[in-house]
Formats: sequence, C-alpha cells, structure tokens
Amino acid sequence: MLIPPVGPQDHAQGPANAPVTLVEYGDFECPDCGRAFPIVKQLQRALGGQLRFVFRHFPLAEIHPYAEIAAEAAECAAAQGHFWPMFDKLFEHQEALAPQDLVRYAAALGLDVPRFERDLADHRYADRVREDRVSGIESGVQGTPTFFINGRMHQGSYDYATMLRALEREIGAGAHT
Repeated sequence: MLIPPVGPQDHAQGPANAPVTLVEYGDFECPDCGRAFPIVKQLQRALGGQLRFVFRHFPLAEIHPYAEIAAEAAECAAAQGHFWPMFDKLFEHQEALAPQDLVRYAAALGLDVPRFERDLADHRYADRVREDRVSGIESGVQGTPTFFINGRMHQGSYDYATMLRALEREIGAGAHT
C-alpha cells in the first residue's frame, strides 16, 4: 500500500480526479527507469485525462553516484516551476548527470541559473528527496522503478502492454463502483 497517499506534496501530471493514478518510485540514473520513461509517456498519451501520473524520488545512491544530486536538481527546478521539463531532461540524458550537466540543463530550460546552482550546492531540497525515499521504504519499495496503481503496488512486468492492461482494468473497475 502506498504510504502516504498521493497528495499536494507530490509532483503530478493529469487530473486529480482521474480514475487511475500511477505512481512511480524512480531514480534518474537507473537504466530500468530510463527504459520505463518512454513507456510512461506512451501510457499518458493513450489514456489522456483518465490517468494521473505521480513521480517520487527513490535514488539508489549506493549504485548510482549521481542519483541523489539529479533528484535534488529536479527539486531545484520544481522550486522554479519546472519539475516536469527537468524530469524529461534528466531521463533523456541519463548518461550525463554530473553537477555541470545539471547546470547546463537548468540554463537550457531558462531557469535562474545562479539560484539553481546555489540551491543545488546547498542541498536545499535534500530533505524533500529523502522524504520520498522514506515513503518508498514504508510502502515496500525495494528497487526502481516500482509502480503503484491506485495505491497498490503493481506486481510483474512494466512493459507497455502489461501496464496498459492493468491501468485499463482499474479504469473499468472504477466505472462499476
């Protein structure tokens, strides 16, 4: 079960009243999360307003040296209203997540770069990233990506066809309640 439930603290795309909410615990440096990234985009296109997508940080710093700083960079961008554009950049450039790369992405997105650099250097949003990770641990997350569909952990594959079937099943179930 997802702990805590999705709320205002979360980064979400799609309507809050969508019949299905897909939560991903992910790591920007994780190759499996990188493979899941276009699948989630495809699911969002296919389901439109029936899907709300939420991303929570679960950096695996012990095996991905830039995971933590990349998650913090996403939060620095969020503070300037650009979480999702930075989210896309980080997954599109997983092979380049060193601090100088992150600053380059901030500039490309038109962020206030001095503020971004200060926030990143000061680890201003490290607690926010840690809160997501703790919630993942409390929710039973052991690796990335881990998905939750309407609060329940998705078991099995996260390929497009499997995920679409699971999400559509949930949408159908909601229509009968």
